[in-house]
Amino acid sequence: MKVYDWISVHNNRIPEKLAMIDWHSQRRFTYAQMNDRVAKFSGFLQHDLKVKKGDRVSILGMNSSDIFELQFACYRIGAIFVPLNVRLAVPELEYMINDLEANVLFCGNEFADAGAILKDKCNIKYLIDFNGTGKNSKFEDGLAEATPIYDMVEQSLEDICTILYTSGTTGRPKGACITHESVLIHTVNLGVPFRVTPDTVSMCILPMFHVSGLNIFGNPTFHAGGTNIIIRSIDPSLLLELINNKDLGVSHFIGVPTIFQFMAQDPEFKNTNFSRVISPVVGGAPATESLLTTCFDAGLKLCQGYGMTETGPTVLALDIEDAQRKIGAAGKPVMHVDLKVIKPDGELAKAEEVGEIWVKGPTIIPRYWKRPDANKTDFTDGWLHTGDAAYCDKEGDYFIVDRWKDMYISGGENVYPAEVENIISKLSQVMMVSVIGVPDEKWGETGAAFIVLKQDQILTSDQVISHCLENLAKYKSPKSVFFVSELPQNAAGKILKTELRKPQWQEIHS
Repeated sequence: MKVYDWISVHNNRIPEKLAMIDWHSQRRFTYAQMNDRVAKFSGFLQHDLKVKKGDRVSILGMNSSDIFELQFACYRIGAIFVPLNVRLAVPELEYMINDLEANVLFCGNEFADAGAILKDKCNIKYLIDFNGTGKNSKFEDGLAEATPIYDMVEQSLEDICTILYTSGTTGRPKGACITHESVLIHTVNLGVPFRVTPDTVSMCILPMFHVSGLNIFGNPTFHAGGTNIIIRSIDPSLLLELINNKDLGVSHFIGVPTIFQFMAQDPEFKNTNFSRVISPVVGGAPATESLLTTCFDAGLKLCQGYGMTETGPTVLALDIEDAQRKIGAAGKPVMHVDLKVIKPDGELAKAEEVGEIWVKGPTIIPRYWKRPDANKTDFTDGWLHTGDAAYCDKEGDYFIVDRWKDMYISGGENVYPAEVENIISKLSQVMMVSVIGVPDEKWGETGAAFIVLKQDQILTSDQVISHCLENLAKYKSPKSVFFVSELPQNAAGKILKTELRKPQWQEIHS
């Protein structure tokens, strides 16, 4: 099936409609203006930078409207768009660029030093600086002089259009190969339960090197002919200000639990009018009941969902009407996705039984980039093994228990940290908590809780453990509690449990 150019279509239909606002630079683009910039960008890539169909084009930069323009320009000429994680060290980026064999790197000014090193180490032919403001740069100079390309090169929906690298927490990062079909079908899958329409005003706050930063709700909003507001970096106060701005009319956005946690701690949270927000989605990690209740009470009706880089990302979506009734649920499978839960013995799980989620369908990546080993171990007959533990209730809604790899075994019993975190978060003094399994001579592993307290709050380890023993089986209750000023997080705000585990396990592995 043929690939169609969404921005070109909207240029013909609704040229004066506002397509996007780059909040950092305060630049605004109609679909006509965006289409012109995508056309010039396409010409710059093809004519000046010698990018051909199938070539990989990498970009390292903070969120900006420029990144969406580059994405659609790559799509227009058949190149593969590769946004890189700005939080990575140079050696990590070096591995990815060499793995891609990319000759072009667009580099934000903040990362100029890294860009110069990568140019030499990776034999990059074209290093193009940009600043996300529309001001002087090789990026803007190139657009100004480029011969525009308005027609999309012939492509199939099965062609790879984007590569996103996974975190690489358990080895080398893997490049997830995302097809045009995945992007299109995911847009359909997401649009139905979360009401994406031409009236949608989406606030893009997650990093655009993450699949959620691109596809919830950025690309679906462009597909519908709505408006995206692109936020450079996550600032809870700014997010509340924009939500409260009735002239903007923010209707959709997604955040990880920690973002909503910080929003809820902001003094303006209780004064914010959330009535215009149709689909505020929380994902990336299980949200605690305490956080969900706090947001519901303030009028922010958080909807949970579930997905991952390799799945588009959305696999599960909780209906808006069920957001409060089914608190804690990730919802039902979206339309064009097959899902099953597999127990450790390989058998299909029954209702209420915990197992690993396997998924299959047109939004799932067909393979990893140049990783035959992972393609063999992570897929079975087209089913992707997600590594996430879940169960299905009798109404058909799925509950994510935890990452399968985050589960630990204490005295022969499986413990899912998310369950323990949910209980600890109910203590009024707790702002954030993360639980991991640590070595124990008697039980094999026991739980360790790392807690960030709310300002001016006091809590003791004994109080935490006592609270857990009152609400959980003894083997699930943490044996140790650490009070910390902050928890390690990635650029999207997800807690990095691998960083918490390192000092706990390094002695046993040394």
